[in-house]
Amino acid sequence: MESSFNWLLSFFPLTVRLAIPIALTAIGATFSERSGVINIGLEGMMLVGAFSAVAGTHFTGNPWFGILLAMISGLLVGLLFALLSITYRANQVVCGVGVNILALGLTTVMIKVIWGKEGISGQIPPLPGFTVPLLDRLPVVGGLFREQSIYFFILIMVMVFSWILMYRTKIGLRLRAIGDHPLAAATAGVPIKRYRYGFVLLSSVLASLGGSYLSLEQTHVFVNDMVAGRGFMAMAANIFGGWHPIGSVLASLIFAFAQAVRFNMNNSSIPNQFIQMVPYLFTLFVLVVFRRKSRAPEALGEM
Repeated sequence: MESSFNWLLSFFPLTVRLAIPIALTAIGATFSERSGVINIGLEGMMLVGAFSAVAGTHFTGNPWFGILLAMISGLLVGLLFALLSITYRANQVVCGVGVNILALGLTTVMIKVIWGKEGISGQIPPLPGFTVPLLDRLPVVGGLFREQSIYFFILIMVMVFSWILMYRTKIGLRLRAIGDHPLAAATAGVPIKRYRYGFVLLSSVLASLGGSYLSLEQTHVFVNDMVAGRGFMAMAANIFGGWHPIGSVLASLIFAFAQAVRFNMNNSSIPNQFIQMVPYLFTLFVLVVFRRKSRAPEALGEM
């Protein structure tokens, strides 16, 4: 029993690190879908964020500027998606797929333009780690507050802010009303289009921020298609989490745990192709089992 507990405990720091980009994007998906807009383009927005963070750091030598550029680029891609899906009422799924393809092609070309390489950028300096005095001495979880990434603290703040915004403010009440009964909300004088624009842009910025974590914290370099399905995992985490910001974070931890198990299996005798499938098979399983038990916003996808 004790050995099993220690085994789970050894996975905890890795699971948290792997969950950060998925959780940030999943909260973004929650905001977008609560407003009634399906944002399939989160995968591409993460990719643009990962690239912009490296490009910004490359030109300035400052990773903080890289984070800022990632958020700005996410805002611009989100604006394009919102313009097509909200103003011009194009099919949201098609628009999202288009954003994903555009991001993949654009980042591939820009690597060649900036670094003159195929598929991989140059190396960039890492972000400094942060230690929280006293909290770093706590048993079991103390390691989370020792030389920890700034993204971990950003995720905690975003999660708390999102919960307060969604369930303790008038804006959150209107957001949930728009997702369920947009006609009734419009009749009550709620500017639906403005709200949808705002929350789609917020979801794009959070997705880009999540993508920047992959390049700035995990690899210190940008590699073609390095997001590798995490944007879709974030959408699944949003559904599994019941379209709730805290539920999305908890679901992201479960998906990240599946990824941590995959890493732990790399030295086993199982063929690598099957090991790579573990987190994606788990995501499919969760979607099939829990999709029917979760209640989506009633007007999701309707314009």
